[in-house]
Amino acid sequence: MTAAATSNSTGRTSVSPSPAKQVKIDLKASATALSAAELNKLVAGYIVEDMLPISTVDSESFRRILEKIPTKHGVKLPQRKSFAGYLEREYGIMDANLKAALGDVDFVLTTADILTVNNKSFMGVTVHWINSTLQRNKTALACKRIRGRHTYDVIGAEIEEIHSSYGLHGKVVATVTDNASNLAKTFRVCQPCNLESESEEECYDEEPTFTDVIEALSTASGDGQFSLPPHYRCASHTINLISTSDVDKHLNSCAETKAVYRSSIAKCSALWTKASRSTLASEQVEEVSCRKLMVPTSTRWNSLYEAISRIITIPMNELNPLCVKLGIKCLNEREYLFLQEYCTMMKPLTVALDILQGDECTYGALLPTLTSLMSKTLALKDDLSRMTASLPDVIVKAIKICFDAVLDSQEGLLAAATCPKFKLRWLKDERRREHLKVLLTTERRKNAPAADSANVSQLAASPAEIDFFDFENQPTESFSAENEVTDYLKSGYELEILNQFPNLKKM
Repeated sequence: MTAAATSNSTGRTSVSPSPAKQVKIDLKASATALSAAELNKLVAGYIVEDMLPISTVDSESFRRILEKIPTKHGVKLPQRKSFAGYLEREYGIMDANLKAALGDVDFVLTTADILTVNNKSFMGVTVHWINSTLQRNKTALACKRIRGRHTYDVIGAEIEEIHSSYGLHGKVVATVTDNASNLAKTFRVCQPCNLESESEEECYDEEPTFTDVIEALSTASGDGQFSLPPHYRCASHTINLISTSDVDKHLNSCAETKAVYRSSIAKCSALWTKASRSTLASEQVEEVSCRKLMVPTSTRWNSLYEAISRIITIPMNELNPLCVKLGIKCLNEREYLFLQEYCTMMKPLTVALDILQGDECTYGALLPTLTSLMSKTLALKDDLSRMTASLPDVIVKAIKICFDAVLDSQEGLLAAATCPKFKLRWLKDERRREHLKVLLTTERRKNAPAADSANVSQLAASPAEIDFFDFENQPTESFSAENEVTDYLKSGYELEILNQFPNLKKM
């Protein structure tokens, strides 16, 4: 450190330190140097997660970026061909690890769907399971190209092959699909038994299935060559169809709503079109509502409800002057009231849909959600005008028809009862609560008799006492099961509470 001499007003000389030089930090030198394996893993994650072409590694600009990353001496990113081989090897390792993980799981659920992109069709399959720590796990099993017609035998063979390749035979408790008719037929034909999940009428078939008669006659029947697990239609997709197809059909056929429904939606559509195609119109909307309008799309569920909700947040005395500026027809009071009541009616459906399509939602949430949805929908009748008063009954009727096999399903009831968040709390009818409690006790006794037998030995009398007393046979097994169920129903609502009841957790 250096010092500088200065004079003050008294004539004395003082010494003050000179300013130190600014230290420059070499970030590249201070960072931990990456090995070849670490660099490859980072680049692979970037390419795979962002779905970039493998040729990215040959890009000169990309390599210049990588040069700024500190690496160990001599480490360089391989060229495209070598990197493609690395990805193949990593995929093999990941695939083997997934198979090993699934090998330790007793029960899984899968989903299947067919997607078409650029005139190419792909079969997508995912698998879901809950591990011993009650943590939900999910992963993709396949995104496989499907060629030719999407007939039930082709779809069934692909699903079974994917299940078999991961050793899931006998482990898949159900497969969930949307309401597409070819998928529904696949499981109906491949399941000779009249399963509860498929006992419902085909509430929704999104598109008709056309069969080439010549091809069908010239192709040997594939019936009986493969079997599939029980099938469930996606509850979220079904509710979305109720909120669109059933509601639209009723509003277009009811004399009270037909005219006002068409005119109000037409005026909303004109507003959406104008605001989405004109920057000036979009700015004018933002000035009034302080945010942009949402435009409904068929691929995003709840989008029509959200788009209309955004419009009715604008007071009518501000909305109509805006429509005049944009050169579109204004909403009258009856149309504005209809849109308000439409949103009031649709809100329970949208909330239920958000719950069921949540990442952490389980099958146990289905019946409580449907029960609450019907109850809340019917409770709105008194708040509606004559114009929309019949809509709650239409929605509830559609739910009962489409979920007929589920509403009284033993599997659905047990799934809800063994979910600590719900237990029996969602049932208002005392008789149904008692019925479900008996059902839970019976199933508990059936699935874990060994645990009850172990408890009997602790209460056994000595041989001398047995000879002296005239004991009646005590139903200890039933007593133990009833006690466990009663204690469980009195316990908390956290998921971890199941760890205190291992027999119910196993169920």
